[in-house]
Amino acid sequence: MSASTRSLRVWVGPDRPPELVAAVDRAGGSPAAVEEANVIVWSSASAGPETLAEILHDRVELVQLDSAGVEHWLESGLVDGSRIWAAAQGAYADGVAEHALALLLAAAKHLSRAAHARTWGAVPARTLRGATVGIVGAGGIGERLIELLEPLGVTTIALTRTGREVPGADRSLDAGQLDELLAASTYAVLAAPLTPATNRMIGSRQLELLGPDGGLVNVGRGGLVDTEALVRALRAGLLGAACLDVTDPEPLPAGHPLWTLDNALVTPHVSHPYDSHTIPLGVRVEENLKRFAVGSPLLGVVDPVEGY
Repeated sequence: MSASTRSLRVWVGPDRPPELVAAVDRAGGSPAAVEEANVIVWSSASAGPETLAEILHDRVELVQLDSAGVEHWLESGLVDGSRIWAAAQGAYADGVAEHALALLLAAAKHLSRAAHARTWGAVPARTLRGATVGIVGAGGIGERLIELLEPLGVTTIALTRTGREVPGADRSLDAGQLDELLAASTYAVLAAPLTPATNRMIGSRQLELLGPDGGLVNVGRGGLVDTEALVRALRAGLLGAACLDVTDPEPLPAGHPLWTLDNALVTPHVSHPYDSHTIPLGVRVEENLKRFAVGSPLLGVVDPVEGY
């Protein structure tokens, strides 16, 4: 089929937020029953791969997912070379980068320690100005965070798998230079995908490189960090602060030490809440459907080999 004649018969579901339905219409797509669709735009607050597996059929050429992280989709075995799978990587960059900035400021100002205080008194605090911020996984979120940090007078080090030059970063490193980034950083922000190569990439030795005056921010995936090692480092004062929007395990159980340590701050995976995702996701859906219709490369295509 030529690019100019590729049809867009689109099923949106199991949830059908109006923003996504409107995005399909703007892209020139036609709503279709799932059994007649050649494109699935997946949107669900609770359903996952098991539900999609029940309705997926051979005529589906594209599945657009609503999540940036795809590890559970890859684990399901559904993602293969028989069709295109596109994730929402980068679609939510603005909101997550803003949350990362808030957590960086919380780490610098020791807001968790101040919030845990039960008597009046000074809490040591620092300014971000003059600090070095290392960003591990400097994709869309990392690039947007670099823009937000620019007025604050920080030095930024960006790490990507390939070591490409990241716009706005003072230094760009590759995956083999993680230790170099940590040793040079006052604060490290994790925004990488969770893959076999990044699983527990931050352990005891890496936390010691950040040091007692350093801070760790995680807005990527909880599994990037060895949680037991993190708790030990925080308790021993080997790491100054940890501010986390994602944890391992997740949800973080009641009574877990990370809830009560005064140098830890946990927000329960709210940097990109589900109820605010449909507008930026709609922008991505419209763009990818337009690209798919004319045979152009899509945004956020999942690579099963690389794991994201």
